Order: sequence, then structure tokens, then C-alpha cells
Amino acid sequence: MTQSVVVQVGQCGNQVGCRFWDLALREHAHVNKKGLYDEALSSFFRNEDSRGRDGGADTVGGRIQRLKARAVLVDMEEGVVNEILQGPLREVFDSTQLLTDVSGSGNNWAVGHLTYGSAYREQIVEKLRKAAEHCDCLQCFFLIHSMGGGTGSGLGTRVLSLLEEEFPDVCRIVTSIYPSAEDDVITSPYNSVLAMRVLTEHADCVLPVENQSLVDIVNQINHMSQGGKPLAAIKRDSAIICGQGGLCGAEKPFDAMNNIVANLLLNITSSARFEGSLNMDLNEIAMNLVPFPRLHYLVPSLTPLYTLADVSVPTRRLDQMFSDAFSRDHQLIRADPKHSLYLACALMVRGNVQVSDLRRNIERLKPQLPFVSWNQEGWKMSLCSVPPVGHCHSLLALANNTCVKPTFMELRESFTKLYRKKAHLHHYLQVEGMEKSFFSEALSSLSSLIEEYQHLDATKRSLVPDAPRLAIAT
Repeated sequence: MTQSVVVQVGQCGNQVGCRFWDLALREHAHVNKKGLYDEALSSFFRNEDSRGRDGGADTVGGRIQRLKARAVLVDMEEGVVNEILQGPLREVFDSTQLLTDVSGSGNNWAVGHLTYGSAYREQIVEKLRKAAEHCDCLQCFFLIHSMGGGTGSGLGTRVLSLLEEEFPDVCRIVTSIYPSAEDDVITSPYNSVLAMRVLTEHADCVLPVENQSLVDIVNQINHMSQGGKPLAAIKRDSAIICGQGGLCGAEKPFDAMNNIVANLLLNITSSARFEGSLNMDLNEIAMNLVPFPRLHYLVPSLTPLYTLADVSVPTRRLDQMFSDAFSRDHQLIRADPKHSLYLACALMVRGNVQVSDLRRNIERLKPQLPFVSWNQEGWKMSLCSVPPVGHCHSLLALANNTCVKPTFMELRESFTKLYRKKAHLHHYLQVEGMEKSFFSEALSSLSSLIEEYQHLDATKRSLVPDAPRLAIAT
């Protein structure tokens, strides 16, 4: 069995990570009634005996002694991590795998990336190595961070660089929370564009999630739960609706939004955690969905957003789930995939769904979805038999689609507005090691990425197959 390590950086990264571990424990408890340490648990948790040693499945007849998350928690403000350590999940985290400071990064990428990145480099590497040593077969690092703040964007991308440096052969999947246009952090465009350069160069896959999309989805769920959708009876124990999950206390302001991202991670890791008739290896995500190394931004889409009260699911509802996965309302970024070009797409299904259902819906939807001419069969399928708690089934779609381009163009425009005025630039340039060239190089990298997507879009209406002049990943 392979194992993966989750690296949480910054306030947002740790809050989302906490929701993931909360819901993952709830999910495993729902399936693992006997409380045995099994292969499913070992994928993201280790079993530690009373002496602090890894116990494995043989410890006291395979029973769980002390379950520890395969996680590294980093934040340059100690508030969120301290809150986790005082909460119901405190026993799940190894205190030696936490790294905090007190002053924060001041919403400054340079402070996070250069100041703290240099000061804490050895400690971060040591904690990453220790987490890796606890794995029999390390398959993937999941990095969770935000793009708008200083620690998430700056130190988060520094950690990503260290992961490539120390573990070049281990897959790096990054979940990046992008700020909304009305973000209250004035320097978020700087932080996001500076972070984008590192994500483009050092990640294997990036799952971009926009704050505004999360707000829209939460509002949509609330509307449904209040009777806005006819004939829809909402189960209040749904893992997506219920902000409290299974272990946490009182609901907090961003819990509902964090839960959506946590459910994205639950779905993408389901094949690694549970059995299924068509499980997808995590390495296969990058292998099958990323034909060009830099174009590794995968648009996530989740369905259903709510749970219907009845247990039996008619075929028409199952088909609707597949249709919803390709609608704008279910995407975690604001984009229109049907009017853009697909390079590849993965469908990760959980619950009692047959391979025939999957293939039938792909054939039904294919005529509506414009795929690049040289990869018309660019579909990857995954079936996990264990549904999320409170659901009959669920679907996560990961689309490598040029529809991310407008998001990146908006980001570039916001960056340029600030940069032309040299607004707040001195806060960055006074950081040791930070140079003005960082800004121009980051902007150039983003513009180059946008151009690559534009070049692909230009081939969309071509009747003659015309593979873009880009280096295909090997």
C-alpha cells in the first residue's frame, strides 16, 4: 500500500487541512467499524504505539493505538495551529511535525518565501524527511495553501521548491486557494503572481480553487437547503453541508467553504484510501492529464452539492450528476469549460456506480465537449466503492481545460494595475534577497503561460489536427 503526506502552509492551508483530517477520520470510522488499523487507514495515517513508535497493523492484534496523521503543519502565525492543538483533533497531529512563528508574513510573499523560507529551511526539510521516513512507499505530497497571503503564497511555494529538491521523484499535487477580485488583502495580486511562477515551474499538478466560487457554491447549497429547489429534501448530516464534520465543535465562518475544498481532497484521495473496481493511482493524474509540463492546472468540479433524502438513485439522477460535473455552477473556479478546449479529463466516481454507467455518460457528453484534436479519447476514469458519508455517490471531475486562461488574465490585470503605480513595492524590495526582477520575471512567466493556452485555443476550430508547438511531457 502506498502512502501520501499532506503539507499545510499558512492560515488557510491549515484550516482546510484540519477539515480534511476531520472528515477523513469520520469517513474511515464509518467504514472501519471494528477499529482496526488497516491498509485504507495506513495511506494517510500511521499507527503509533504507547512508546511513540510506529506500530503497524500487528500492534495488539491490529487495533489502533494512537492514530497520527501523515501531515506537516507550517504557519508563521501560531493562532490557527494552536487552535488545532487545543481542539478535538489535537491527538491526531504529531507535535514534532508542527512549525510556527509568532509575527506572520505581513501579507508579503517576499517575507514568506525569502525571510522565513531561509530561516526555517533546515527545519522544514527535517520535518518533510521525517514524514517521508514513516512511509513504506511514499507516493505523493499534497500541498495546501492560499495565494493571497504572505505565508501561504511565499512560504508555501518555498516548501514546494524544497519538495522537488529533496524528493524529485515523488508526485507534488498542490491545492491553491485563489483570492477573489474584492480581496481585502491589497497586495494579493503581487503575492499570487509571484507564487504562480513557482507553481508553474515546480508542481506536477495544481488544483486552483477560487474564493468567490466557494462563496457562490455555499450560497447555492444554502438556497437548496431552505427549499429553493423543488422536491429536494436535504440531509443535514451531509459531509459537504455540515460544517461541523464529525469531530469539530462550533461552526466557524469559513467552515462551509473549507469543507468544499476538504471534499475535493477526500474525493481525489479516495482511490488511495479505499478499494474500488477501477482505482486510480495518484501518479496517474499527472501522467494522464498533463500532456505539457507547464499546463498542469486542473479545474475541479464536485457533484452532488447536496444529498437527496432517498437512498435509491434512479438512472436519470445518476446521469444528471455527470451533466452537473461539466456545468459552471459545480466548478471550484469561475470558468466556462464547454466553450473552451479540453486537453484531458478525469472522472473520479465514488459509490455504487458501474463502469457501464461511466462509459455511457462519457459517450453521451462527448459531443458537447470540445477536445483537442490529437487527444479525442483523453478520458481517465476512477471508481471507488466507498461513497462520502451522507451520500449515495459522488463525482469529482478534473479537467485540463483552457478555461483557466481568463482567471490568469484577470490576475495579470490586477497585478499590472498595482505594478504600474509601483504601489506597495517598497514593502517587498526592503526584504533581503528580494529584487525588482522577481516581479518582471513572474509577470513574464504568467504571460507566457497565458500565451500557451491562447495558442491551444487557436487550434480549436481547426479541422486539420494541429498539435501545438509545445514540449510534450515525457
